[in-house]
Amino acid sequence: MPLQAYCRVIGGKRICTQVEHYTEYIKKNSTWQFAGIYADDGISGTGTKKREEFLRMIDDCMAGKIDMVVTKSISRFARNTIDCLKYIRQLKEKNIPVIFEKENINTMDAKGEVLITIMASLAQQESESLSKNVKLGLQYRYQQGKVQVNHNWFLGYTKDENGELVIDPEQAEVVKRIYREYLEGKSCKRIAAGLEADGIPNGAGSTKWWDSNITQILKNEKYMGDALLQKTFTEDVLTKRRIENDGSVPQYYVENSHEAIISKELYHEVQAEMARRSAMKDSNEYRRGYCSIYALTGVLVCGGCGAPFRRIVWHARNGKKIPVWRCRNRVEKKGAPCFAPTVHEDELQDAVVRAIRQAYGTTKPIVDELQQNTLDVLMDETKSEVERLDEQLQRLQEDLVKRVNAGEDYDDLSGEIRELKQQKDEALGRQAAQEDQMKHIQEMEEFLSQHDEGDLVFKDSLVRKLIYKIEVFREKLIITFKTGTEIEVEY
Repeated sequence: MPLQAYCRVIGGKRICTQVEHYTEYIKKNSTWQFAGIYADDGISGTGTKKREEFLRMIDDCMAGKIDMVVTKSISRFARNTIDCLKYIRQLKEKNIPVIFEKENINTMDAKGEVLITIMASLAQQESESLSKNVKLGLQYRYQQGKVQVNHNWFLGYTKDENGELVIDPEQAEVVKRIYREYLEGKSCKRIAAGLEADGIPNGAGSTKWWDSNITQILKNEKYMGDALLQKTFTEDVLTKRRIENDGSVPQYYVENSHEAIISKELYHEVQAEMARRSAMKDSNEYRRGYCSIYALTGVLVCGGCGAPFRRIVWHARNGKKIPVWRCRNRVEKKGAPCFAPTVHEDELQDAVVRAIRQAYGTTKPIVDELQQNTLDVLMDETKSEVERLDEQLQRLQEDLVKRVNAGEDYDDLSGEIRELKQQKDEALGRQAAQEDQMKHIQEMEEFLSQHDEGDLVFKDSLVRKLIYKIEVFREKLIITFKTGTEIEVEY
């Protein structure tokens, strides 16, 4: 009879040895006809999804190419009771026995399935126990601040001979370019298009870039030398499905775990800018979506109805193109009529420059007052709150690890951790906003000290750096700077 030996082995010499063993084992039996070896090299036995050779063997059995399967043991065949019994029964329906050499079991015997159920269940327990030990080992390493990172697709880094993360200089320049271009006003989509046009490979070595690739790089704290560990975890040892960690298992944050590519200041500046672009929505639920082409698209709103302004190009009779800005409600004629004026782009640009010149003479004393009487106090209070929440989270996470190790229930701690993490996220949001305001104050002071009033000209980069919002009314604009200062100008 044509007979197939199935081996699931760990690579190198061992696979060769087992292939030789089963080849000889089958050929020694004169009533058997050797049909070959199917061997999955180094693939986990808790599931069959990625075991290509195993599945091909089953297909060949179903196709009538194989009459008997010989395998080393139940744990080599499957460590999942459900899978094990499923395939054994599937083969029995075709009158195909599976012989487990180690356990001396033939599935076609009367006692075969009873023994198989018991042995497969033990194999599954063994696999789950191993998985638990691996998880505890990882948690111990996380507690010690030891970082494990898959560097194969990690743009900007590689590993040295000791397995430590080290910077790849050429790739690091790509990371720096991404952060720089984002702060210069480009969208993730435009950055990706630029990298693709220049033929620059991503972390996987492909020259195809997606805006999601850019977003992931901009959000990855590892580029500033820190590491948040256990962002995801394996929910089930059988399915191997990884899910986002919502507080079900502890997370660990390791500062300065490896060499940074970008500074912490630059990283936090990018996070604040990402939050600003994401939050471009006003009280009337109009989305003032960020635009990387025209800076005014992101900040210009109607003072009457609150809708964003859109850039429209008029075509004059003489063929000249005239860019103007109009309220979206007026253009689309939705809802209540809006009587907001149409503003020529050159008038807007002139008004912005005049507002900055006006701020040049009035902002300095206002900034000093904010720093001394308000902002410093708020920043100190928020910092203390974050430190307090960190201490509480640390204690709860230590208690959670102890309960997990002791096999005790920890649902109540998970709920407390989630609640504290939410409070901490809110506090960090306030802290980032306060730091962002302080940074903009310092930037404005530095900018204004380096420019003479008469030298100022309109630039998109100027708007993105200094201005938060421009409200358009009849004959006047109210320009709100990122420092919190408001300037009213006529146009």
